[in-house]
Amino acid sequence: MSTGANGLWGDGGAYQAWVAFLRRWADFEDVDPAALPAITEEQYDGATVQRLTVHLGGALDRRLKEWARQLTLAMGPANDEFSYGRELAQARTGLQSIRAMAGHPGLPQKLRTAMTELVDRQIPELQDQLERFLDDAIRRGGDARLLEERRRTLRDNALTGVLAQSPPPPATGAAPDPWGYDPAAAPRRRVITD
Repeated sequence: MSTGANGLWGDGGAYQAWVAFLRRWADFEDVDPAALPAITEEQYDGATVQRLTVHLGGALDRRLKEWARQLTLAMGPANDEFSYGRELAQARTGLQSIRAMAGHPGLPQKLRTAMTELVDRQIPELQDQLERFLDDAIRRGGDARLLEERRRTLRDNALTGVLAQSPPPPATGAAPDPWGYDPAAAPRRRVITD
């Protein structure tokens, strides 16, 4: 079968490459977003772009939910302010990778803008949820002094700090930053030597 001008025939073209990638990315498979083909608004009809939007929105939503779940798990054992702050700082790395996918340069500009704005609206809500959790802990009779220290750490390492940065380009097959990680990614084994 031949490939049509818009890539709908044959192997499915750019649209199919994106859909397959987004499914794998949402499942936390090791995929390279740099290999994705560019899609222009003129390339596909409105219905196809809408379907791509649904796939992208679903993948972003899934990654954000798993990111939040993993952050909650990571913060549970953080029993001092240094550990708590470290988890927040590392969590921003995960948010940056999600923002990078939302603003991938291979997407049509309108879709990139809409998806980045969608993700960016979630981040202050996540920060507010963490603040409300501390408020609830104080209402339940928690040590107000310790909880206010925690609140200071939360604000000093705010998740909203990623909004002041432009989304990074999507990760490539290059070696990952050894000081950063995506808390929603599969756990890594750490070897500590003396």
